Amino acid sequence: MQGFIKITNCVTIGLVMAGLGCSSGRDHRVSLSQFIEWQNAAKETVSEQVSEDEYPINPDDYLGPYTVGAGDVLLVTVSGTNQDALLAPFDARANREGNIQIPIVGSIAVGNRELIDAEKIIHDAYVPEYFQNIVVHVEIKEALTTDVLVTGAVEDPGFVPLRQHQRNMLYGIVGAGGATQAASGLATLRRIRKPGEEITLDLRSPFDVRRALALDPLEAGDLVHVHATPPNMIFVGGLVSVVGPQTYPAGTHVSILQAIAAAGGLRPDVSPREGTLIRRYNESSDVHVKLDLNRLACGKDPNIELAPGDILWVPHTWDTRIEEFISQNIFLRAGVTVSYNVTGREFLNRPRQQNADFGGGGGTLEGVVDPLGFLVPPPP
Repeated sequence: MQGFIKITNCVTIGLVMAGLGCSSGRDHRVSLSQFIEWQNAAKETVSEQVSEDEYPINPDDYLGPYTVGAGDVLLVTVSGTNQDALLAPFDARANREGNIQIPIVGSIAVGNRELIDAEKIIHDAYVPEYFQNIVVHVEIKEALTTDVLVTGAVEDPGFVPLRQHQRNMLYGIVGAGGATQAASGLATLRRIRKPGEEITLDLRSPFDVRRALALDPLEAGDLVHVHATPPNMIFVGGLVSVVGPQTYPAGTHVSILQAIAAAGGLRPDVSPREGTLIRRYNESSDVHVKLDLNRLACGKDPNIELAPGDILWVPHTWDTRIEEFISQNIFLRAGVTVSYNVTGREFLNRPRQQNADFGGGGGTLEGVVDPLGFLVPPPP
């Protein structure tokens, strides 16, 4: 039995070594620990930029019980303690000053009062001057509304009628059926009477919710657009089995190791030890993060979550270039009646196979042929 080593696609070792990856400049990547520190510092900075004092509002004024507003029509029922009707039920419309006209008494002020307070005001207007004991019930028969247009990631987009104390982005979105699962949390207000005025808020943030309540009330025709979460697309390339983009449903959380696993894992013919995470912060700024794949796999480094649009690249290094060259250019053919090929990397790691292939007499690759010019010293 005889064997031989064949080398293809190679002129000199110098040409091979010249193509072993990137230039020899300084590594521009930041460490994973430094990147995590930056992320945490950025979150703290955003929290410090906005304080509750910046928007001094009382949320109960906007999110509390309904209050009577100008143009509302109230249905008022006045009955005795034995439930006998003392007056026929009557309608009362609040004027611009919040006053209504009631029988016998005349004008009383109920504007900006809750219905339970309006009942007490009407009760006190009749008792004890006109009646001794009465029961007053007030309900909204017709509320004056403002129609705003709500679009985007909501259950029922279209025009939404808002009562006078509900004219803000929050009630507009709720009136459109609420946000869908595809909503990102961001919403943009565009005012039809002020085309240049546009504001985008993150309604997942308590501070931005306060800002939404503190804005001037919405007017008829104003537009509220709820942004949908863009597809969670991550790009994985380099020394992985399946190179290409990975698309996940909106809101899916994907870690570094999960993305590598979804790419079929690392290539089996080489042994990459590092990766690069590329994250874009704006149109002109990227940050490159150096990843130690061995430490990630062993749980020594945090397996951080990737963001939509991230690029996860497993680059070539000197070691992987040499491994790839050997695997692609060195193979063994042995035997007369039996022929088989193995990669150069596999062959170099199988000394027992080498012994068998070279006659079983303890021969080695170094003792038979020296294709690369550095395995066997030159003869004297």
